[in-house]
Amino acid sequence: MAHVVVIGASTGGLPFAYDIKKTLGTEHKVTVISNNPNFNFIPSNPWLAVGWRREDDISFELAPHLKHKDINFIVGEATEIKPNVNQVMVGNQTVDYDYLVLATGPKLAFDEVPGLGPKGHSISICTTAHAKIASSEWEVFCNNGGGPIVVGAVQGASCFGPAYEFATIMDTDLKKRGIRDKCPITFITAEPYIGHLGLGGVGDSKGLLESEFRQRHIKWITNSKVVLVTADTVTVDEVNDEGNTIKTHEVATKLTMMLPAFKGVDTVAKLAEVDAGYVNPRGFVMINDYQQSPVKDNIFSVGVNIAIPPVESTPVMCGTPKTGYMIESMVTAVVHNIEDMIGGKVPSHIPTWNAVCIADMGDTGAAFVAMPQIPPRNVTWAKKGKMMHLAKIAFEKFFIRNMKTGNSEPAYQKYIFKMLGIERLKKK
Repeated sequence: MAHVVVIGASTGGLPFAYDIKKTLGTEHKVTVISNNPNFNFIPSNPWLAVGWRREDDISFELAPHLKHKDINFIVGEATEIKPNVNQVMVGNQTVDYDYLVLATGPKLAFDEVPGLGPKGHSISICTTAHAKIASSEWEVFCNNGGGPIVVGAVQGASCFGPAYEFATIMDTDLKKRGIRDKCPITFITAEPYIGHLGLGGVGDSKGLLESEFRQRHIKWITNSKVVLVTADTVTVDEVNDEGNTIKTHEVATKLTMMLPAFKGVDTVAKLAEVDAGYVNPRGFVMINDYQQSPVKDNIFSVGVNIAIPPVESTPVMCGTPKTGYMIESMVTAVVHNIEDMIGGKVPSHIPTWNAVCIADMGDTGAAFVAMPQIPPRNVTWAKKGKMMHLAKIAFEKFFIRNMKTGNSEPAYQKYIFKMLGIERLKKK
């Protein structure tokens, strides 16, 4: 009997646990380790932060659903990984494994910008707990008549989509409340242009998002390094193409939300002390084409914690996002590669890293398709419309239901995506 252990139970770890258990069957054991007893649908955090969702709408308790699928569940912090003896420490508890999958998500590097983050002078939508706090601050802000808003992503960030979503969702909500005219919004980003998204653009994402911002009277500053966040100002150095500062902005604010850069979580980053080949200097997991560690072949990684270089050189550092369908393709590859290894074969499944993203804009939405996510691409396009707003709502309900039932890829979803030429695995 093989024992497969996955650390993390979010949009990478939970689907993996369901899929590997379904694939391997009852003769093998699967264990999930998570420091959160609940599953939270992170893409809904912008809605939660403006009061359009409650925490219960986008979260559910993991234990009963995992138990129903005969998956062992340990609630606790994985404090140490011992790859040379195939063990994970959860406090004083030792968990032995045959295969380990790292799906920890990122560490939020708020400390890299003075004043950034919930412990400083800005709200966050990176976690559901943060978004719940942000919703309270949003109500206070609106009830006090509003004021200037700063939203965006700092240098080194790799997740830009939620910043665009939150800017436009706030705009929509302020209009509903009748105080949009009292709330100038400035979008500040490390991207070289609006719509870069850390991907070098997707289709005409530049034109689409610039047009949307103009219609909504959202000003922007690109090629930006955030120097300081205070309760009343955000200080930003705007740079030229050579990375030299050409102007320093001091932007007034009464409410600030800027996405931070990510790092590898401490437990994973400490693998560098065992062997430098496990992680890069930021603590992200190094992988080969099969999502497998180049150091230890029974360790795999999926999701935001993998190491991917930037898609291109930019004046201000922009990381590469790891989006939903891209992560799903990683999950499928790892499931089949572990199945191969248990069967005495070498891993042979390579994820496509195709990106299919739906972004809500409050009263409309946009869809982006990049196949593969990292250029050069076979397919790339971006579309906007009311239907995309409705599609994001439908996707939220669909994904949460799948995570409750333990079916991460229903047959009809697989069939529809295949008809569109969107697949999780590269053809052999």
